[in-house]
Amino acid sequence: MPNDTFLDLCKDIVVKYFNEHHDKTDAKGTEITKDDVFVVWSCKALQNNKALVSTTVSDGMYYEITHNGDKNETYVDAYKKWENFCVK
Repeated sequence: MPNDTFLDLCKDIVVKYFNEHHDKTDAKGTEITKDDVFVVWSCKALQNNKALVSTTVSDGMYYEITHNGDKNETYVDAYKKWENFCVK
């Protein structure tokens, strides 16, 4: 899959997932659009694509999306960031 097509698919997937699963009692309380989704990192190797995606909503969620070109399947992992700390 061409990288631009894959990244557009990633944004569509995250918008659909967020709008179906977000906490309806959150202050924002509205649905997001593709303009609220951004790609943190992406890579294409041979026929496979992978991207880390997030949104402008400060809910701590991020999404890992992988497209398997051999099987023409796309897999989504949705994560919530629990904590960020420094170890020296």
